[in-house]
Amino acid sequence: MPILRDALLWSAPQGEVVFVVMTAAVHTTCPYCGVGCGIVATSDGKGGAAIAANHDHPANRGRLCSKGAALGETLSLEDRLLHPEIDGQRVSWEVALDTVANGFRRTIERHGPDAVAFYVSGQLLTEDYYAANKLIKGFLGTANIDTNSRLCMASSVAGHKRAFGSDTVPGLYEDFEQADLVVLVGSNLAWCHPVLFQRLEAARLARPSMKVVVVDPRRTETCDIADLHLALKPGSDVALFNLLLAGLAGRGVVDRDFVDRHTSGLDAALASARATDPAVCGLPRSDIEIFIDWFARTERVVTLYSQGVNQSSAGVDKVNALINCHLLTGRIGRPGMGPFSITGQPNAMGGREVGALSNTLAAHMDFGAAEIDRVARFWRAARMATRPGLKAVELFEAVRAGRIKAVWIMATNPVASLPDADAVREALQGCELSIVSEAIRASDTVDACRIRLPALTWAEKDGTVTNSERGISRQRPFLPPPGEAKQDWWIVSEVARRLGHGKAFAWRGVADIFREHAALSAFENEGTRDFDIGACAMLDDAAYESLQPFVWGGGPQQRFFGEGGFFHADRRARFIATKVRAPVNAPDESRPLILNTGRVRDQWHTMTRTGKSVRLAGHRPEPTIEVHPHDASARGLTDGDIAEVTSAWGRGALRVHVTDSLRFGEVFAPMHWTAQVSRAGRINAAVNPAVDPVSGQPELKHTPVEIRRLDMRWHGTILARRAVMLPEISYWARIRGAGYHAYLVAGDQPFAVAQQALSAAVRTANPGPWLVGEKGVGAVVSDGRVEAVMTLGSTYQADARDRFAPFMALDRLTTEQRDELLHGGTDMHRGGELCACFGVSCGAVEAAIADGATSLAAIGATTQAGTNCGSCRSEIRALLRAARLVKVA
Repeated sequence: MPILRDALLWSAPQGEVVFVVMTAAVHTTCPYCGVGCGIVATSDGKGGAAIAANHDHPANRGRLCSKGAALGETLSLEDRLLHPEIDGQRVSWEVALDTVANGFRRTIERHGPDAVAFYVSGQLLTEDYYAANKLIKGFLGTANIDTNSRLCMASSVAGHKRAFGSDTVPGLYEDFEQADLVVLVGSNLAWCHPVLFQRLEAARLARPSMKVVVVDPRRTETCDIADLHLALKPGSDVALFNLLLAGLAGRGVVDRDFVDRHTSGLDAALASARATDPAVCGLPRSDIEIFIDWFARTERVVTLYSQGVNQSSAGVDKVNALINCHLLTGRIGRPGMGPFSITGQPNAMGGREVGALSNTLAAHMDFGAAEIDRVARFWRAARMATRPGLKAVELFEAVRAGRIKAVWIMATNPVASLPDADAVREALQGCELSIVSEAIRASDTVDACRIRLPALTWAEKDGTVTNSERGISRQRPFLPPPGEAKQDWWIVSEVARRLGHGKAFAWRGVADIFREHAALSAFENEGTRDFDIGACAMLDDAAYESLQPFVWGGGPQQRFFGEGGFFHADRRARFIATKVRAPVNAPDESRPLILNTGRVRDQWHTMTRTGKSVRLAGHRPEPTIEVHPHDASARGLTDGDIAEVTSAWGRGALRVHVTDSLRFGEVFAPMHWTAQVSRAGRINAAVNPAVDPVSGQPELKHTPVEIRRLDMRWHGTILARRAVMLPEISYWARIRGAGYHAYLVAGDQPFAVAQQALSAAVRTANPGPWLVGEKGVGAVVSDGRVEAVMTLGSTYQADARDRFAPFMALDRLTTEQRDELLHGGTDMHRGGELCACFGVSCGAVEAAIADGATSLAAIGATTQAGTNCGSCRSEIRALLRAARLVKVA
């Protein structure tokens, strides 16, 4: 057979050679957050691709955020795991799969099925998820499978099920645009879900009467469009929504017909709400009253919530407290109203649909006797799990304690993302059989596991994902599988075959799995379960390949519960009496500060993908700890210092950023940095492992800590074309530059000792003549080209990377340029990244303002900043405000 132009060639699971003709443009789905944006990818035939937004996709309608727009920069095979490994040695797939299967067989024979576990991920496609869940629950006999969605949305799942009788998201994205009041709770939508933020911002501009309330202890970028910011005390969300419930009832804002016909439990919920002390929230009573008044007089209200609600030891009660308010008013399941949980991962919803949480079974079924029997019959299960398994935190505690002897991790990085992360690493290092299926070789979890199985990643995978509004979209490959990497469902099915279950896993491809998944959703359903995509069980391969995005369930309007029809046995929703309780671990004299963790604008999870992009590195180039000015002053901290953050569980070392955007007594750190890109920026090592008693979701937003200034004798910046093996120093962070690696460093060694050790390390990796300049500058310049440059000094220089980066772009220095380099770099630097979408610097925006651009529109027209994803607009507005203040002064 001749090789076709624009074709991809690879081996199918059965081993035959397959030629797949690729169209000029492939319609697929973004691999980042739960918005589920449509993307058009056009392969360049050289391992890269052009990325554009899909204007026809209902989730994003032609928009992309900075991360999605930069996906084309993340496709290199650098740091990829391309071959199976055991104990660091390359092996064949046959050896690796035999070792995995034999290991699970021996473990179960000796210790029983509960001695094995899977830990999977919202980055798996639904078909991969389904295969893993079926194997462990239907054929290994245990429900010890959990997903990193436990860290993201487990409290929302539990809250939905308590209130509705099912894990159902009632509404749609368009409800944000149709609402007259949008309440954002624990969500920095502007940075974490920028495309939805754009849709909200555009709706508000079109209808200025729309109001936005932000409920968040921090003043985030989302507050830029808020009419009211409720900076409540961390952990007091239940109190706030109890006060809202009582206030609504007191004002007579009750949909009595809806409550009487479709709900139960109101009296107990109101009694609990009325017993709530407003002082718990730490808010002015007048602000609480404004909030209640706005909610009371506005029919179309959407309450959108995210990790600030879920990542709490009271997360489920928070979810139910806010749902209670929508049930009381009947504002649910109709256009422009309802509670809405916005997910953080591309397929967290798909994982919930297949049952990949340890306390769910499959297809939105739980561990009731009838449901166990139903799923066992459908799967023709050889060894069916009959009770819930261990949730994420307790699962790894069981690994550490030796109760779980074999664990298989797929597409996630728990050594960086779970709380008490050092204990997770210790657990994996001590586990008898630790397996990881992963696309990236350089990750903290891969380093800790014995058996490493190379998996496909986003550009190569085939299947479906489900977004936050129940929208199922196809993810399609546009690059060929690299090396020996395989898709996760194939790896799972091959292990199943070796365990004697080949017939049950004899899929020819992802379409077979999707059809089976769809058929299970409809099996003996008859309207008793919300999740039913049974019509898709009849799709042929061609129809699956061309499947267009669709939202499942909810009837013609695609919404649930507007006319009742809940999924408890009596078809009524439940009000839940929610009592106010403090976070598990309270601050004390030794650790008086509350650590909150979260995301920054241009990074995602543990940076294994976003960390490859040059343009995403500039905005927040290193791990930081945000500190209130009062707390900083009390500890002798200033901007740019290095501070040690300590808790009862661990520590981190981060760059200090002093800001009044958070409350006194609270600090904030991003969760993205790992041991691969920083010395001690892995903040989850310090985060407490307390969990919600119902959902098992960890309390990632409330850890008592203390911070202290580390006495750094020197600070520095290194730019090098080839990676540098740094000597032992107190602080470092590594980011990607355009053709170089950048290192931000600091230490407590004597200056001369550090200068000698670091220059030697730089020259070892980047050989050539070493030129010594002024102001602590040294450089390797070979044949007129800068191979590396380093600057060290007694103080932190935030602009050093920007001053030296232009020289790394030159093929050959002139004499004047060399002199400029050795005298401290150029003063014509870009001034720090502001707009990642178009690479616009802060300096460029300031220059535009100085030249007369006095609005967002004018700056966009001049520089393009703020005209794509919009997540930099709040920072542009801040520059505009600062310029106006200077002008007035």
